[in-house]
Amino acid sequence: MIDTTHRFQGHGSLRFVYQKGKVIRGPFSALKYIRNGRRTTYRVAVVVSRKVHKSAVVRNRIRRRVYEIVRQATEAVTEPYDIVYIMYTDQVAHMPADELRAAIVLQLEKAGIVGADAARQDTPHAIVKPKE
Repeated sequence: MIDTTHRFQGHGSLRFVYQKGKVIRGPFSALKYIRNGRRTTYRVAVVVSRKVHKSAVVRNRIRRRVYEIVRQATEAVTEPYDIVYIMYTDQVAHMPADELRAAIVLQLEKAGIVGADAARQDTPHAIVKPKE
């Protein structure tokens, strides 16, 4: 899961991204983003409407999958961006991980948030950070 320093707090900041942000549409989601000079790190939100799927279990599964892919892909992000993923379909809950990762990383690359080489790195799937 993504760290709390990279999460949105409150609806006001999401509203700002919705109103002022740029949009990149993909086959399963839309990426809204804007550079935020007031912060030092990026923030990410994944929005899955009840219209996408009736069950909260499926909506949460979609959120978890997208958060994990974004967490792995944005380790190289150095600029403070506000990023919001708006999911269109419930197919994301059951599609292969490689296909979903490719679609999400492609949107991040088109936005210029991550570079093509940095997003393609294979990172270990560690849930907890190893102790030093």
